[in-house]
Amino acid sequence: MGLQTGSLPDFPWDTLTPFGEVARAFPGGIVDLSVGTPVDPTPAVVQQALADAADSPGYPTTHGTPALRHAVVEWFARRRGVRGLDPAAVLPTVGSKELVAFLPSLLGLGAGDVVLHPSAAYPTYDVGARLAGATPEPTDDPASRLAQSDDVRLVWLNSPGNPDGSVLGVDQLRAVVDAARASARPVVVASDECYAELGWDEPWVSSGVPSILDPRVTGGDLTGLLAVYSLSKQSNLAGYRAAFVAGDPALVARLLEIRKHAGMIVPGPVQAAMTAALADDAHVEAQRTVYGRRRRVLRAAFESAGYAVDRSHAGLYLWVRPEAGDQDSWATVGDLAGLGILVAPGAFYGDPVHVRVALTAPDERIAEAAARLSGA
Repeated sequence: MGLQTGSLPDFPWDTLTPFGEVARAFPGGIVDLSVGTPVDPTPAVVQQALADAADSPGYPTTHGTPALRHAVVEWFARRRGVRGLDPAAVLPTVGSKELVAFLPSLLGLGAGDVVLHPSAAYPTYDVGARLAGATPEPTDDPASRLAQSDDVRLVWLNSPGNPDGSVLGVDQLRAVVDAARASARPVVVASDECYAELGWDEPWVSSGVPSILDPRVTGGDLTGLLAVYSLSKQSNLAGYRAAFVAGDPALVARLLEIRKHAGMIVPGPVQAAMTAALADDAHVEAQRTVYGRRRRVLRAAFESAGYAVDRSHAGLYLWVRPEAGDQDSWATVGDLAGLGILVAPGAFYGDPVHVRVALTAPDERIAEAAARLSGA
């Protein structure tokens, strides 16, 4: 097994630079809705926990402190309907992107192995497969694809989805798990659930976004299942690189052993901050209210300006296209850049028509974007 860097695509965000320059030249400056990076303050309770743990001269534990792993277990029970999770089956990671990128390699995948991921997807699922020498394959029906042959070794699910805000219900999740378990070869199902606290439409507002670890999905058996979660979105901790993976105790133990050898450790003060963040629901609700307000303003503005908003049931983005016709996503990026608004083309994510609009801009800039769309 080796890292197969020769087959990697170009880093997509570099191609957006000329459109950013156009947007910056607009009177009043750019409204950057392209990257979903939080802009609101890190919650005070989290900052205080980080400061209190700042005297940290010794090496942190790779597995995470008992307090952190217990906080994850309690969070799953309280917020996700997953009770009885084994604290040993929890592992903090340095943000979620590094785990997504390296999971195929850590699982020992290589030539001849297929990694499934959503058709409209975060590019790192594809990149991670390529790094391992495996074959990435987009699909909107992983259960059917699993039934076709036994070459699939890893299935990435992403719910709520980045970029399109789609949500997988319990029945859809269970169908994938059942198909994976029916395969002649072991198949890992990994679910990237980083936007789970940001449901906007029913039934997800009332019932919550289901996890791959939900007992209605697993039947009480976590074998072959991993859930990935990041505190970047719910707690404005993108700069902390604070995330975790949980699920099958045997899989987590394997990941832990490799990460011990590689020195992939979340810093001790960050572990303390994560523990505080997971125990405090108030700041999560407050931030959700902020994003909900921005979402309403932007959605109304885009729809009034002749755009359609598809899916977008949860998460930090609107999935937008011109209401009339099938204009290429890059052309839509150009149109909006001409108004000083920078968005991400669906082409980054495998969709030729839509653009992704982030809710992560200050209220003043959100209002400015809405005004420009109204003027257009």
